[in-house]
Amino acid sequence: MKLRESIDAIKKPFGKGQKLERFAPAVNAFDTFLFVPNHTTHKGAHIRDGVDLKRTMVTVIIALLPAFIYGVYNTGYQYFIQSGIAFTFWDALLHGALKIMPMVAVSYGVGLAIEFAFAVYRGHEVNEGYLVTGLLIPMIMPVDIPLWMVGLSVAFAVLIAKEAFGGTGMNILNPALTARAFAFFAYPTYMSGNKVWVSEASNVDGISGETVLGSLAAGNDVSYSMFDMFMGAIPGSIAETSTLWVLVGAAILILTGVGSWRIMVGGVLGAAVTAFLFNLWGANALMSFDWMNHLIVGGFAFGIVFMATDPVSAAQTTKGKWIYGILVGLFCMLIRVFNPAYPEGVMLAILLMNVFAPTIDHCVVEGNIKRRKKRLNATLTPAS
Repeated sequence: MKLRESIDAIKKPFGKGQKLERFAPAVNAFDTFLFVPNHTTHKGAHIRDGVDLKRTMVTVIIALLPAFIYGVYNTGYQYFIQSGIAFTFWDALLHGALKIMPMVAVSYGVGLAIEFAFAVYRGHEVNEGYLVTGLLIPMIMPVDIPLWMVGLSVAFAVLIAKEAFGGTGMNILNPALTARAFAFFAYPTYMSGNKVWVSEASNVDGISGETVLGSLAAGNDVSYSMFDMFMGAIPGSIAETSTLWVLVGAAILILTGVGSWRIMVGGVLGAAVTAFLFNLWGANALMSFDWMNHLIVGGFAFGIVFMATDPVSAAQTTKGKWIYGILVGLFCMLIRVFNPAYPEGVMLAILLMNVFAPTIDHCVVEGNIKRRKKRLNATLTPAS
């Protein structure tokens, strides 16, 4: 109760009619972050549910933590293994934390500052939508990307992909993927190649940070076992490498009803069938790469679980989710195989389908209307 009373006392100068009323949205953001809003409806239909936006975002954060923690460890693990330095579990975890936590701090600092500024300017409350985006952005970046580049990518994503469309719940594109796409096309040397996926690889001779897909695209053999690839003990984006911990997060999202299992299953089916057909063709190393391995390398698993299922930018209808997921998987494999300059296709595949998600839903709804009209006409037409 003392905390509640303290917050209420702080909010008084920001109340209606007070001098600092303009900045009330920023202050209210801290209130709603700490406490459940006590607003009640007085008329109309009331829907009571224990799940609000805050709880939904917290659930996604919890689902992300296993992959994030492993990503922190793997960052240190890859550095010590590639450098040939003896290390312990805690050495790897500490090295990874020192590399990644500043990126998380910059992501949240820049993103929340912009969100607060827009809330004050527009006079609406700050919601918890950026809690997930702020963690996702550093999780899908290379470990040695400069902090200023992270901040610039965050600013682009929040301003262009989110606030320009009206804020949380109105964005067409996934903000985290938009941030990565901006960094990839604006600063490609920091987002691709063999020296960006292992910590300090560019400063230490003899370190090869080549990813599995990058190696295949170059026509080289893969030196990692299927077990290593599934566990995530390979170079790659910070938290995308471990399919095991991504699946743990997927289970949390599905069991809580936060993530759409239809999109996840559809994505896996689309990717698996496409990769299997490429196996039959086998024209190059990426086509010949086993279809099951295609599902556990790169950012596919992470993208299909945490990015493609974004409830705002994904398809909304039941049938549309299946179509959307299948097409994400299909285009991911197509981009991987036919674009040697960019062997990881999940980012572009999801952003492409984000654009077409409203069209998919529109076609599904129109199809349902036509079928119902047809059934109705058949019912009303008298038998001859």
